[in-house]
Amino acid sequence: MIGAVVLAAGKGTRLRSSRAKVLHEVAGRSLLGWALEALRPLGLDRVVVVVGHQADDVAAAAEAMDVPGLVTVLQDPQNGTGHAVRMAVEAGALDGLDEVLVLPGDVPGITTETLTRLRADRGDAAASVLTTRMPDPTGYGRIVRDDAGNVTAIVEHRDATDVERAIDEVNTAMFAFRTPDLLRALSSLTTENAQGEEYLTDTVAALAVDGGVRATEADPDEVSGVNDMAQLAEVEGVLRQRILLRHMAAGVRVVDPATTYVDAEVVVEADATILPGTMLEGRTHIAAGATVGPHSRLLDTVVGEGASVTYTVATEARIGPEATVGPYTHLRTGTVLERGSKAGGFVEMKKAHIGEGSKVPHLSYVGDAEVGKGVNLGAGTITVNYDGFDKHTTTIGDGAFVGSDSMLVAPIDIGTGAFVGAGSTITTDVPADALVVERAQPRTIDGWAARRRARHERDHEREE
Repeated sequence: MIGAVVLAAGKGTRLRSSRAKVLHEVAGRSLLGWALEALRPLGLDRVVVVVGHQADDVAAAAEAMDVPGLVTVLQDPQNGTGHAVRMAVEAGALDGLDEVLVLPGDVPGITTETLTRLRADRGDAAASVLTTRMPDPTGYGRIVRDDAGNVTAIVEHRDATDVERAIDEVNTAMFAFRTPDLLRALSSLTTENAQGEEYLTDTVAALAVDGGVRATEADPDEVSGVNDMAQLAEVEGVLRQRILLRHMAAGVRVVDPATTYVDAEVVVEADATILPGTMLEGRTHIAAGATVGPHSRLLDTVVGEGASVTYTVATEARIGPEATVGPYTHLRTGTVLERGSKAGGFVEMKKAHIGEGSKVPHLSYVGDAEVGKGVNLGAGTITVNYDGFDKHTTTIGDGAFVGSDSMLVAPIDIGTGAFVGAGSTITTDVPADALVVERAQPRTIDGWAARRRARHERDHEREE
């Protein structure tokens, strides 16, 4: 049986944040979520997440990833990485496991392929450690080798000699252990070091006899940790580039990758086009042939085949095939645009269902509305859905026409094929195929403006 231990108990003081380090998100997924997602394809029998700071929140985030065999173990107090693994052992979380991977929860760039290689490179040795090389290894544990190139120890930066600090090969805090050897090495750990903690890295010296520890080298971008906000941004840049390369390899046209942001869970089908300045977040799904952007932000939104979405913000909306949205459009939660419909410039919609081929071309608010097929809402149309206490629904039948600058005061039903005259404020239902016009009778006062100007000029002269 094979398992993994993910170390997720730390606070992350240098981030200067009230949120636990592993709960910070990059590319739409928490740091911890990235680690767990890398483990998922390995088909592990057990995944142990060691929690400490904000333990309940971190445990909830781990469980939300729905990884098979996941359990959480509390480390309190937090007394080092070796102590964290020992807490998992004492909790019985490693019982029955023949092999254990150990990795931190704040290295989101790690891939399944590298973890697989780490396991394979261990072979019949007691352990293998994942390393990388850095031009400036300050702060990292150094990989110490003997003359034959065998790993003999990992020395933390604070405890290293000047000679050891000159080593550019560093520890990434990721290991593959044969479980009996790990248990034996954990029993020998002490806190006799600069930080007064139990270092998991000290197990290497205990297991290194006769070549008992092997090393696997990884690319620095893949194993970069997150200790401050600058590193968080750097890691996010790496992950976003990786996501975009995956989509482009699958046939998605990304015009300007440098200004395009796509979250990890987003689905974009081949032959879709993403224009500059676009953000696709959450579980957004873009169908084949659709064009999104420029400068659009979609969260948990579905865009159908051949649809066009320009300068738009949409949240939990569904945009049907061949529909057009924008520019400068806001689609709020619950909005549905059916095939070939339109939400044009400076239109806001909320919980509105717009039927096939219907058009809301510009300067309108449509909220809590059911709009049928082939409807046209003129510029400035507003569904007045809120009475100060409750929201009410506007229903507009197929083929209806609403003139510009009309107010539809809900609850109201505009019948199939009905016409609403421009400038009307409608407060009662309109029958099918009827014309309704509701305007005040105009009153014209001849010469009023000339008299008003003359009086103003006389008043101005007296003041002088």
